Formats: sequence, structure tokens, C-alpha cells
Amino acid sequence: MEGFLAAFTLVFCAEMGDKTQLIVMAFTARYSWRPVMAAVLAATLANHGLAVLLGVLLGGLLPETEMRIVGSIAFIVFGLLTLREGEDDDEEEVRQSRSPFWTVALTFFLGEMGDKTQLAVLTIAAEHGTWLPVLAGSTAAMLIADGLGIALGAKLRNHVAPETMQKVSAGVFILCGVAGLISIFA
Repeated sequence: MEGFLAAFTLVFCAEMGDKTQLIVMAFTARYSWRPVMAAVLAATLANHGLAVLLGVLLGGLLPETEMRIVGSIAFIVFGLLTLREGEDDDEEEVRQSRSPFWTVALTFFLGEMGDKTQLAVLTIAAEHGTWLPVLAGSTAAMLIADGLGIALGAKLRNHVAPETMQKVSAGVFILCGVAGLISIFA
């Protein structure tokens, strides 16, 4: 129970206002909340599962900088692709060809790679030497914290024009990517 509580508390606090919470909010303003929440769950289980496994097996050794660089560049690319979507002649066809679940899951997974929450989970798993309570605590915390972002994003969806949300989403992606690179190299 100690691993669960440690993971839950630390991850919930770390996720509040985090870039992935903002990304989830932006995605929910564009897509239905159900595939977004399902994608958050899948990506969290995969990402934090990897962190827990590495934490238990390696006791905290992880190439943090390389993962953060890849994640930051991916955010910039996602932002540019989001801006480009509005330039397509047949935008509806483009939207239908991309699954919101996979788009959100991949973005969320990459956004969490090397993030403070993933590293916290890795550290807690290394300290406690157990995987299931730590994974359960971190996953519950992520779902609750990002559920708040999803709720806000769903409200925005009803009050903000899709073109505006597209630009805001692209800006959030690009800013998160640039901020990530600055934090690595500053």
C-alpha cells in the first residue's frame, strides 16, 4: 500500500498543470472525451509500465536526456502537423483517416517519455522494489489528473470555434516542445 500511496500522491501533484494535462485538454476540445480517456489509460499503462519495469530491474538507470529530446521534437512536429491540417483541401477526410485514440495515445506516450511523472514512477519503483502497487497508484493519479483536463477540454469544445482550438492545440504542442528543449540545453 505504501508504493501505491507514494506513486499516487507524487504523480497526481506532478501532473497538475503538466504539458500532458494541457495536451489532453486540447485533444478533448477536438475529439470526444471517450477515445481521449481510453488513450490516456493505454499510454499511461505502457509508459509507466516501462518505468516501473526499469525501476525495479535497473534501480533508476534511464537515459533521461535522450528521451526528453525525442519527446520535445515530437511535440514540435505534432504542432506543425496540427497547423497543416487546416490547410488540407478535404479536412474532413483527413480527420476521418486518423484515429483519435492512436493520435492521443502516441502523443501522450511520447510526452510522458522522460517526463517528471515517468521518472518519479521509476524512482518509486526502484525504492520500493515492487511493480503492481506503484503502477496502480501512478495510473490512478494520471487518470484523475488528466480527467480534470478532459472535463475542461470538453467544455471548451462547446464554446470555442474548431479553427481556434486547432491553432491553440498547435501552439500548445510547439510551446511544450520548445520548452522541453530549452530545459534540456539551458
